[in-house]
Amino acid sequence: MRIIAGTLRRRQLKAPKGQLTRPTTDRVKESLFNMLSNRIDFEESDVLDLFAGTGSLGFEAISRGATSVTFVEENYRVMKYLRENATQLDVEETCVTFQTDAISFLRSYKGPTFDIVFADPPYELEALAQLPDLVLPFTASHGAFALEHDQTHNFEDHPLLETSRAYGRTIVSIFMHQPES
Repeated sequence: MRIIAGTLRRRQLKAPKGQLTRPTTDRVKESLFNMLSNRIDFEESDVLDLFAGTGSLGFEAISRGATSVTFVEENYRVMKYLRENATQLDVEETCVTFQTDAISFLRSYKGPTFDIVFADPPYELEALAQLPDLVLPFTASHGAFALEHDQTHNFEDHPLLETSRAYGRTIVSIFMHQPES
């Protein structure tokens, strides 16, 4: 697993062996960031990385100019790798970590909004269909929410869905928060 672009390009990320994480492939990550870069400026953005795993998406955002990334990961072992990656990349001061369930985090969060939110949940997550409506209130005006999911979830009727693209089993859906008129 590596960072594909920006100031940290080609840097490797540590990950636990086994099935504790499901890293986003380089192909999907590159496509996701290309889709977002046509809609959002990463420079000086505040990012939320839900179901963060080892931090691949959040660190990619830092590499492309994000000012801060809030990582939310429930698993203690995986969070340990995420924090080691932040240290190895020398970006600890840019990172805030929460070791908690992402849905609980969203339901109790009271802080500022985010310019970009990433979520790569387990595809069998019960609350996956609710994620756009849980996340979008915490997305800044003209902010973006990027959700990875599989074909069992269809968001075509969601009013804030901007685009969806399939990459094998993985579908990336981008939702854009529009300010109230």
